[in-house]
Amino acid sequence: MIVFSNTTPIIALLSINQLNLLPTLFNEIYVVAEVVEECLEGGKIIVPDLTQLSWINVVQSLSTVLNPCLRELDKGEKHTINMAMHKNADYVIVDEKMGRNIAEYLGLSVIGTLGILLKAKQQGKIVLFSTCVKAMQEQGIYYNTALLKKLALQVGENWL
Repeated sequence: MIVFSNTTPIIALLSINQLNLLPTLFNEIYVVAEVVEECLEGGKIIVPDLTQLSWINVVQSLSTVLNPCLRELDKGEKHTINMAMHKNADYVIVDEKMGRNIAEYLGLSVIGTLGILLKAKQQGKIVLFSTCVKAMQEQGIYYNTALLKKLALQVGENWL
């Protein structure tokens, strides 16, 4: 299975010590060099050097002209989506709405951090979806409340 991840889902999962869900659910994750660079820029949540994680496969972006649809996205997103298309990825992990919409428009199967947490809950890898999301919110990562209520219900939880 080929799964590409953008920067934000990596940071979001790290914020709650759940980055290990990615290899648990997908074995291997592909990231473009631009995502590695973005993660190394630093911020409130410290991201380890992705090149040192055995389950991360770093790929160099194509130097060809990107699809015009990708021009409005940030560097990590545009190269992640471009390479996911080039490699016929099974999934691309993206959280930002515009990136998700463009990836879906281009025919990619998209999953985000919340989708990762839903899969993990369904497979018994985490105890509570809502606890993980609330922990992310405490780290400054927010999602639409109506969406959170809907997703929590899908896994038999109430969103408070």
